[in-house]
Amino acid sequence: MGENKLRGPILLKLFNSSTVRLISFAENDLSGELPSTIGAFLPNLEGLYLGGNEFTGTILTSISNASRLRMLHLGMNHFTGAIPHSLGNLRLLEQFAIWKNDFSEDSLSKELSFIISLTNCKHLRRLWIDENPLNGFLPKSIGNLSSSLESFHAGSCGIKNEIPSSIGNLSNLVELFFENNSLTGLIPTTIKWFLKLQRIDLSDNQILGAIPSEFCNLLNLGELRLGQNMFSGMVPSCLGNVTTLRYVYLNSTNLSSMIPTSFWSLKYILELDMSGNYLTGSLPAEIGNFKALVYLNLSNNQYLGRIPSTIGALQDLQELSLERNKLQGLIPDSMKNMLQLRHLDLSFNNLEGEIPNSLQVLPDLQYFNVSYNRLRGPIPHGGPFANFTNLSFLSNEALCGAPWLQPCASKFEHESRTKRIVMIVLLTSGSVILALVISIFLIRSKLRKKILAPTQNLLPMATFERVSFHELRQITNGFNESNLLGSGSFGSVYKGICENGMVWAIKVFDLQLEGAFKSFDRECEVLSCLRHRNLTRVITACSSLDFKALALEYMPNGSLEKWLHVNHHVLSIRQRLGIMIDVASGLEYLHYGYSTPIAHCDLKPSNILLDEDMVGHICDFGIAKLLGDEESVIQTKTLATFGYIAPEYGLEGLISTSSDVYSFGIILMETFTKRKPKDEMFTEELNLRRWIQECSPDSVIQVIDADLLHPEDKMVQRKIECISSILQLSLSCTTDAPEERTNMKEVLRALQKIKLQFIKDITP
Repeated sequence: MGENKLRGPILLKLFNSSTVRLISFAENDLSGELPSTIGAFLPNLEGLYLGGNEFTGTILTSISNASRLRMLHLGMNHFTGAIPHSLGNLRLLEQFAIWKNDFSEDSLSKELSFIISLTNCKHLRRLWIDENPLNGFLPKSIGNLSSSLESFHAGSCGIKNEIPSSIGNLSNLVELFFENNSLTGLIPTTIKWFLKLQRIDLSDNQILGAIPSEFCNLLNLGELRLGQNMFSGMVPSCLGNVTTLRYVYLNSTNLSSMIPTSFWSLKYILELDMSGNYLTGSLPAEIGNFKALVYLNLSNNQYLGRIPSTIGALQDLQELSLERNKLQGLIPDSMKNMLQLRHLDLSFNNLEGEIPNSLQVLPDLQYFNVSYNRLRGPIPHGGPFANFTNLSFLSNEALCGAPWLQPCASKFEHESRTKRIVMIVLLTSGSVILALVISIFLIRSKLRKKILAPTQNLLPMATFERVSFHELRQITNGFNESNLLGSGSFGSVYKGICENGMVWAIKVFDLQLEGAFKSFDRECEVLSCLRHRNLTRVITACSSLDFKALALEYMPNGSLEKWLHVNHHVLSIRQRLGIMIDVASGLEYLHYGYSTPIAHCDLKPSNILLDEDMVGHICDFGIAKLLGDEESVIQTKTLATFGYIAPEYGLEGLISTSSDVYSFGIILMETFTKRKPKDEMFTEELNLRRWIQECSPDSVIQVIDADLLHPEDKMVQRKIECISSILQLSLSCTTDAPEERTNMKEVLRALQKIKLQFIKDITP
């Protein structure tokens, strides 16, 4: 009956037959609680397939009575209860798949003891227990599982402690997935016996030590995923001998030094991610050997030198990320040959010269970012460049030609040799005269400073353009109320339209308010140092004793608060999730991406602004705190907005990055419930967090924003599951104890995974 989309509670009589050998209701919309005695009626059952439904109940104990059972597939349901030791009675069991349920481990020792019982199943080939809240550690006798075991999936189970060395006894393993757990310690060297292993995923754990060279013995290995761990040292040079490698993910693993030369000989590799490490050196010309490569991410490292022209040989490459390195020189013209390229990020480097016009021929380029480099000259306007906004080109030396930049100067014909000589002489003479004039001016300025009234001065920030009070007054129509965008704690924000058509958000500080001077200085200090696509960018500043203002990047779609509570438009689940990922990305940068951790201290929906593409940007750093290397927690007398501040902040004035995590968790709740933390429905006994906690997970539909769910929507259940997982994450962000809160790195990864799963669920 597979894929018939049957609905409603299943008829129990269908299971009440002693002659049935195979039952399959996989991938239907069946629901209801299956009887806990189901196995007693099926003594001859050999295969039971119930995956992909909405079944509930505790049926595993009973199923262990079906002694002839070979195939058991219960994945993607809502079964609960402990995994019983009686499963060891299924001596003929070959496949045991219970992934994505709510099974648990009730052992007091927290050892996953049911695995020990499965050692009696000598024919077991497939063991899939991932995405169940097991929250225990692997038994040391794990190596006594069937020598026939080929596939072992135990990702996202809350598994803790080390991987036992006895796992090396499972010498017939073809795939081993332990991703997204809390594994610690070292990878056991006994992995060298996995001679048939083709796929291994240990990513997103806390595994220590060096990447063991024993991986080099696995000459059938095609997929190696070790990212987001706590490794140290270098990439083993012998990995270049594993010519079967196709997918290598060593991202965010604290690797240092250079990628060994031998690694570049893996010419059949398809995906390579070594981002977020401390890799140094230059990109070698041999990078062009990866001719089958479709995904390459070397961002957030310490690479120097030029991008080799041989990179143009990667004609199948679809995504290239080299941002946040120290790359220099020109963007290679040879990139025009990468006709499959969809994503190109070269931002936050030291690249020079012009953007090659030849890149206009790339037909599928959808994302392009060269912000924060030293590029000059005209921005290409044909092909995919017609769709890129100013966000792709921020903060370069002298780019021009786009609608939001000044027009490019005309190119004159080359002067004659004589004219050039004359020009050099004139320039040299002019420089001397100019230096004298400046010296005289500086001396006179110092003498006049004591008697002249203070005038507008530019803050000493090299990246700011020059602006005066009179210019700001002119472009805001005299700070007219019709240009008012909103008001904050320390002043008002006005819309200003410059002569070149650029639109600014002018934040004028009310200097009569206590703390306004300090707030201005703090925003300047923070915003002048930070560069991230999800933080508002300061364009210029104007400062005098009686006037202080910042000109910020204008966000045409206003604040998240307006979209949630004022606008009549409804943000979709995907839009809300995208905005929250944007905010999480910005916070992760504040907490981990800058030399000094920064706590925003006043995160709330009105401080999250949306640009023309609905990308979220964190703003208002007026009370942000820079935490020293030895100051993970500091004390302040400045209070933020009640309802969003963490308990330790409100009661004791204690600030840390965990305080931001708490605020973010509250915003997550508000975004998907459309309830403010100070909503009139809440009392001293019931707050926003407690309301969600009491309704989760069984009655979570009661708290979800009604605009997001429509009964006739075929995907309504998938949407409920998605939002439920988001709200569960928000609860882990808002625990009373700061040390128990999830950090922003983990929050960002969790949201990205939720989004990926949601897209898969709703895509036909």
